[in-house]
Amino acid sequence: MTSTVVRAPAKINLGLSVGPLRDDGFHELATVYMALDLHDTVRVSSRDDDQVTVTVQADVQEGDEAVAVPLGPDNLAVRAVELLRTAAGITDGVDLAIRKVIPVAGGMAGGSSDAAAALVGANHVWGLGWDREALADLAAELGSDVPFLLHGGVGIGTGRGEKISPVLSRGRYGFIVAVASEGLSTPSVYAEFDRLEPEPEPPRIAPELMAALRGHDTERLGEHLANDLEAAALSLRPELDRVLQIGVDAGALAGIVSGSGPTCVFLLEDDGDAALLTTALWAAPGCADVIHTHGPAAGARIVS
Repeated sequence: MTSTVVRAPAKINLGLSVGPLRDDGFHELATVYMALDLHDTVRVSSRDDDQVTVTVQADVQEGDEAVAVPLGPDNLAVRAVELLRTAAGITDGVDLAIRKVIPVAGGMAGGSSDAAAALVGANHVWGLGWDREALADLAAELGSDVPFLLHGGVGIGTGRGEKISPVLSRGRYGFIVAVASEGLSTPSVYAEFDRLEPEPEPPRIAPELMAALRGHDTERLGEHLANDLEAAALSLRPELDRVLQIGVDAGALAGIVSGSGPTCVFLLEDDGDAALLTTALWAAPGCADVIHTHGPAAGARIVS
């Protein structure tokens, strides 16, 4: 049996601009992604038959809704493996063992990252030799965030988010992640966005945000963090507004809802602020966990 372990990073959207609804049912997006060193791990092991199985271990309390990860064909990592073996014309099976740390249904693309890791791991276990660009073509069929999570670092996503251009950025940044005790459905958040913004402008990336990343200007970056889905997430979960305020009052340079939420992410001026901010956020309404992490980080990659 051949086995490999792949690290699957979380992502945040430093800027997320949402445009009109397209004919295919997706919104036109312009976003700046950053991968974080907060990560899941995916072990991919070969099998002697054609079965694809998945098990999930979640770092959450027993009974928490966050453990509700699909264990059958609806699991995105399983779909990734099925797509790869169809494209490669093989029938080999694998066992997928996913250790979840990234919040589930939290707007940090944990499922998409696991799918990217499954592509990398199965490609290695089966000895296919596909490069990242070939895998990225498959990744785009799985979901908007999956291609970026293959590459990691910092990138601009356009189209529905799947068309990735790397971004030259300097330095690393510290973040505190406030994990909500209950997830949010991405389709529900987009539906609320459509209700609040029936005629959105075409999406664009703020040049000030890009300048901050190029110059490693943490304060300026905090001033220009933006998420067009934040108002919709706050409309569905008003208590998140209080979480954001607590974080900023405790010393964060800025706070933002991550993607479609409900996870909130806070930018640190330096890591010395992390302890005070962590303590304050533990008392925030509906906060289930507080995590100190950094970015940018590499995309899905083999670690053993």
